[in-house]
Amino acid sequence: MTISSPQDTPPFIRQSRAKIWIRTGILTIFGALFGWTLYGDIEAGAFRWWWAGLVILLTLPIGFWMRQLVPMQFHPVSQRVTLSFDRIYFGLILFLVIVKAVAGNILGVTRAADVAMCVILGLMVGRLSGICVRVSNLKRPSSPR
Repeated sequence: MTISSPQDTPPFIRQSRAKIWIRTGILTIFGALFGWTLYGDIEAGAFRWWWAGLVILLTLPIGFWMRQLVPMQFHPVSQRVTLSFDRIYFGLILFLVIVKAVAGNILGVTRAADVAMCVILGLMVGRLSGICVRVSNLKRPSSPR
């Protein structure tokens, strides 16, 4: 994290609030699509709810830790935090989506596809939670910068 000069006030689209809402929207879309598919697999008996819960709970802390990889910049004058693109996270999620697609659609290994879906959801929820905590800590007046 860096502190920018007072002249560097970010435009609206780069503000942390807008980027957090965009991430929340993406999580909602993934959650709805994967949740619907996961529900169908669980109803068909190919997967279990407690397996899904276990995988998500195991990946939440990893996602929460990944908040540290998000490049952030604090703007003291406007009291804003801007977020930059995180290539590591993007690559990991893209890899997991491809694994899910190949396992489920090409190889027909439903359990592997469901595990990949749960890992994606756990990482996304954990990371988004971590980003929200990190941004709120940066905006606190008493926090060290």
